[in-house]
Amino acid sequence: ALRPAAAAPTVTAPAPSGALTTPAAPAPESPIPALVTPEPDMADAPVPALVAPATAAPATVAENACLPSLRLAAAPHAMIGVSLVAPCAPQTRVVIGHAGLAITGKTDAAGSLFLSLPALAVDARISARLPDGTTIDQQVRVPAMATLRRMGVQWQDDDAFQLHAFENGAGYGDAGHIWADAPQTPKTGLAAGGAGGIPAGFITVLGDADVDMPMRAEIYTFPAGLATNAEIVIESAVTEATCGRELLGETLMTLAGETFVSELTLAMPDCDAVGDILVLKNLVTDLTIAAAN
Repeated sequence: ALRPAAAAPTVTAPAPSGALTTPAAPAPESPIPALVTPEPDMADAPVPALVAPATAAPATVAENACLPSLRLAAAPHAMIGVSLVAPCAPQTRVVIGHAGLAITGKTDAAGSLFLSLPALAVDARISARLPDGTTIDQQVRVPAMATLRRMGVQWQDDDAFQLHAFENGAGYGDAGHIWADAPQTPKTGLAAGGAGGIPAGFITVLGDADVDMPMRAEIYTFPAGLATNAEIVIESAVTEATCGRELLGETLMTLAGETFVSELTLAMPDCDAVGDILVLKNLVTDLTIAAAN
């Protein structure tokens, strides 16, 4: 904090050596005689320090310039525009968190990261964590979330899962089959309407895989009344990276304004089954029962 510099003491210079000193005239008569303090020996007097005006230290200025900032903006279909600016963290792994969801992102050469995130709550709080432990968060209100439901799966590194939604009795490859390779979008899905006049949902693929320990997710968004018209399954392919071990992940589901997160454990077959695909069904029903309990 800046503080006013102390007033420098008044210094009286001694008479030059060898000079004649005229005795002082006697003071006029006064009821109270004046007290005269003998002049101190200036050779022993302390030299007053010069106090420079306080200024911000260069290190503090640099630290302030490096402080990251986070901005959020509510978008149609209960999406959130996320803008992270971290000037001193270019090409850096970032963990974005929201209501149990955690995904990785990567800043660009200028230290910026922009992404679109599905809201999992009406009052949505988003956080961003940098590798040095710096964490910032902001909150935004997303009223449209009240009319939608979301179901998702998230995982780390090679423990890969895939979300599939089959709307209105669709099969694999049909128009109502929504997955990462045919995700639909809010524009072509909810806005345009799906088969049978029922609005279609859409899948959002999240997470940057080109970082250390990537954290990824897939979120399926659908109108609240569509739950009985869509079958949602989670698949996991048996690969050289996943065979013969246990995969760990989490499922996320919004229900009545809350987000429920459940552990997902899947024992993969031996490596002679590479190429096979394991399928988990009845997820919405099972998670709804679990949430009710």
